[in-house]
Amino acid sequence: MTPGPGRRLIPAYLVTGGRSTPTGPALDRLAVLIRTDAALAPDTGSEHRRLCELLEPGALTVVECAAHLDLPVSATVFLVTDLVAAGRLHARPPIPSAGELDRSLVERLLVGLRSLH
Repeated sequence: MTPGPGRRLIPAYLVTGGRSTPTGPALDRLAVLIRTDAALAPDTGSEHRRLCELLEPGALTVVECAAHLDLPVSATVFLVTDLVAAGRLHARPPIPSAGELDRSLVERLLVGLRSLH
């Protein structure tokens, strides 16, 4: 059977190199990835190179990278932790969602702004 358009030639599980856990600390799937100026080593794998190329124009999350690479998020985490450990990427935790607003604080703020008129 020949691969059709969009099908991977290499199974996604081979990206992990046979490892069952990533080399670095656990990453949130919404962690923001930023490429560093460090050059890639000549022996850098093709999937690692593709990930770095994705990040040349700017930052993406782990999930976005997985979608672009057509890999499961879990396999992408392996690539990311390898590149972070090698100093090729920075991984920033996601920005936490805002908590619920205190309605009385907002009302007092509005009263204060209206009094400036």
